[in-house]
Parts: sequence; C-alpha cells; structure tokens
Amino acid sequence: MKLLLKILGALVVLAAVVVGAGLAYFFLRYPNVPAAETVTVPKTPERVARGKYLAEHVTGCVVCHADRDWSVFSAPVVGGTAGKGGQRFGFGLEPFVLYAKNITPAGLGEWTDGEVIRAMTTGVGRDGTALFPLMPYPHFGKLAREDVEAIVAFLRTLPAVANPPEPARSLNFPLPLIVRTIPTAASHRPMPSPSDRVAYGEYVINAALCSDCHTPIDGQGAPLPGMDYAGGMVFTPNGSGLVRSANLTPDAGTGIGTWTEQQFVDKFRAFRGAPARRLEGAERDQQTEMPWTDYAGMTDDDLAAIYAYLRTQKPVVNRVEKFAGTP
Repeated sequence: MKLLLKILGALVVLAAVVVGAGLAYFFLRYPNVPAAETVTVPKTPERVARGKYLAEHVTGCVVCHADRDWSVFSAPVVGGTAGKGGQRFGFGLEPFVLYAKNITPAGLGEWTDGEVIRAMTTGVGRDGTALFPLMPYPHFGKLAREDVEAIVAFLRTLPAVANPPEPARSLNFPLPLIVRTIPTAASHRPMPSPSDRVAYGEYVINAALCSDCHTPIDGQGAPLPGMDYAGGMVFTPNGSGLVRSANLTPDAGTGIGTWTEQQFVDKFRAFRGAPARRLEGAERDQQTEMPWTDYAGMTDDDLAAIYAYLRTQKPVVNRVEKFAGTP
C-alpha cells in the first residue's frame, strides 16, 4: 500500500512538473511578435493631416479613446477628451471588461514610435502585454505603412490630457490564455490606387473596421461563416438598451441591395455639421454604437469606394430587427 501511495505521489509530482513546464513554455512563447523597431516618424504637416483624417474619421482611434456623450444620438466625442482614454467596453453581454488607454502624449510620452507602431499593428504593448483584439490591430497590421506612421504622427500632436490610470481589464477564462496567442507580425500592404474602386474600397473598409460590427459572431467570438457584413451583431450602447448592426450585403430585401451609391454616401453626409440630437426618456434605449458624426467626416470618394466593395459581397438574407427583442 505504501509503495502504491509513493507511486501515485510521484505521478502527481511528475504531472505538476509537466504542466508547469508547459505553462512556462506557453508564457515564454506567446505573444510571438518581432521586437519594436527603432524608428522615428517624421511629423510633416502632410503626414499629420493624413493621420488626423484617419484617426478622427476612419480608424476610430479618437472615438474609442475619448469620452462620448451618450445622451446625444451616436454619442459624439466630448470636446477636450480626444485620446484621453478611460472609455469602458463590456457591460454584461461580453465575457470581458476593458478600458481604453490614454493615447495622448500624457499616456504615450515614454513610448517610442516603434513601440506605438508595434502595439497598433501586432497587438503587443510596451511592457509585452498582449492586447485584447477589441483594439483592432489585426486590421491596422494590414494598413499601408505610411498610413500607420501618419496616425502615430498625429497622436504625437494631441494635447496631453492627464487622466487617472485606467482600471485593469477583466477577461473571463480562458480568454487570458487565448489573447496571448492572437498577436502576430504586421503584414503591411501598399495602398491600392483609388481608381481601382473595389480594391481601394476593401482597403478603406478594413481601416474603418466595418466587418467587426457588421459580421455576426458565434459564442467563441469567431465570425459566422458566410455571414460577412450580414449584420445582427448585438450591442448595449454604454450599457443601456440593445441595438443590432445593419445588414450591409447587397441583398435587395434585407440589406442595401436597392441602395444607390448616392443614397449610401448621403446617409453619412446627413450627419456632417448636423446639430446634436439629444435623446430623451425612452429614446435613450434606442441609442447606437455607430459613430455617425465621426464617420460623416469621411470623404465622398472613400465612402463611394466602400459602397463599391460592399456591392461585390455575397447577398445574405438576414432581416435585422434593430431594437426589438433580446439577444
């Protein structure tokens, strides 16, 4: 009996050593991305202007890393908070709670340009932490290198806004392990010529992150096969109400198949310079995550290119009830 207990004890110790060694290897192996480059981004007026356009109207940097006024339709950015961080993501439906980081010089002042680029495009922070992919580094890693550098140049010009440290993120198990495996090396590609409207539209729609909100996902967060841009993703804007994303496929009955290019562009143009519409009472439960007032600043040509690309997608019959019911 004593011999049996000794054997069992040895097996337990051996299993613990194997598990410990496996975990040690896992944590040393991941995240697996190249080291941050030694690079200084030139802050030319042209590069800063391009970065400002992208960060404010295309890639969502400003709208995510700022305070938003959720009492107003589409929750525009509160003046003076651009880049300050602190915005919360995750209000119960999601298996996580995250807080946007301060990306003004008050938050990134000690970061090198190479470290900022690595975080943006590979998903690994200055301290080696793997970033949750709500920070859309899988998209930004596909941008042209000059556009990434333009965004970095613009961020360096933001007014420094001191902000208390953000609360620590909360990830339900096994997300802490999964997140470590997601970062990967960037795969920058040249920007297509705007004359190739479909290819250029694919580039812009990747930068604008449209698929992240308009492609439904399964319980593990993976996009549902065959449902690209078909809508139906559930959101609880700022933890209040419930809204589903629209079907952007060219299905005539449930998507945008009957829309003309002009109608698509005009949908965004309607919010350019439009007065803020404050939501009262029950209207607050019919808020939207869609930052119309930010995307409205996209050029007509970029919006038309997105439309051209969406027209090439497979029509998917998926009738979305925007506010009705529960998830």
